[in-house]
Amino acid sequence: MAAAVARARRAGASLLSAVVRHQSSQSSSPQPGLVAKTSLTSPPWPEVKLPDPVEEAKYHTEVVQKVNGLISAGHYGRLFAVVHFASKQWKITNEDLIMMDNVLEAECGDRIRMEKVLLVGADDFTLIGRPLLGKDLVRVEATVIEKTESWPKVNMRFWRRHNYQRKRIIANPQTVLRINTIEIYPCLS
Repeated sequence: MAAAVARARRAGASLLSAVVRHQSSQSSSPQPGLVAKTSLTSPPWPEVKLPDPVEEAKYHTEVVQKVNGLISAGHYGRLFAVVHFASKQWKITNEDLIMMDNVLEAECGDRIRMEKVLLVGADDFTLIGRPLLGKDLVRVEATVIEKTESWPKVNMRFWRRHNYQRKRIIANPQTVLRINTIEIYPCLS
């Protein structure tokens, strides 16, 4: 009798382990009640909910209309711009002076237009180009004030006890510009 009970227990235990093995092999994802919530079970950033495209388009048109209204009424305050000129980016406003270390083909007194405008900002809005703002939207004009050379820099090479001395004086050309106007036009789309 005891042998029969032992056989039944072994059969029941093997049947139970087979059921557990079968369940664990069937489901690859852990059950929600079995896995403890730790820092590794979920990402550390909050879940992102994307806005509704219809509401976003309506909000976009409202903002564009508001900015166009401010521009056409002239209620935007003092403008600033970021322009790409002479291989550098310059943040400028009206009546600023820019000194650049290169030769510009324009003569003194010539007005030039800076066409690579990256960004224009005011008190209430900022227009950012991707990568540039259009020529019909922004106009930045400058005047060449002065064309001169930099203060002389001395490049001296010297080897002691070798009777070797080389002296070179370097004076780079410089151009000074005055920003005359930064104008924007209400043609945002």
